[in-house]
Amino acid sequence: MKTTVQVQNLKCGGCVKTISNKLSEIKEIKDVIVEKDSSSVSFDHQSADDASLVKEALKKMGYPTVDDENGFVDKAKSFMSCASGRMSK
Repeated sequence: MKTTVQVQNLKCGGCVKTISNKLSEIKEIKDVIVEKDSSSVSFDHQSADDASLVKEALKKMGYPTVDDENGFVDKAKSFMSCASGRMSK
């Protein structure tokens, strides 16, 4: 099934690259599409547990969903994730 979530702190191509790369590493998740302009992440998965894995991974990277708290630590994590995405090839 296809799921789309709205995330916070998604600001640039570095963020898009980091999110795409990290979520693509989750073997249960396929066809990850990250849209900077709408701050959305879409992906295919088989179960609700798979969707929960994505939300947890996003939170760990500093991109919590819009229904989750977005504290200082999340913003700092997203900054680091963004920088990592910009520097990776």
